[in-house]
Amino acid sequence: MIKGMTEEDYDELFAMWTSIPNMGLRSLDDSREGISRFLKRNPATNFVACEDGKIVGGYPERA
Repeated sequence: MIKGMTEEDYDELFAMWTSIPNMGLRSLDDSREGISRFLKRNPATNFVACEDGKIVGGYPERA
């Protein structure tokens, strides 16, 4: 299932991102606060993929 990304998805997404080798995270932009600000500016442009109630993919699309 694909759904719109929300701030509540952050912890699960961040855990997934940090488990991926060579994932390029930026401390400011990819922090909880950075993602929250981004989602408020772009509420309908970011999605997560879910399977069996768990997030299996997703990343905010940077404008």
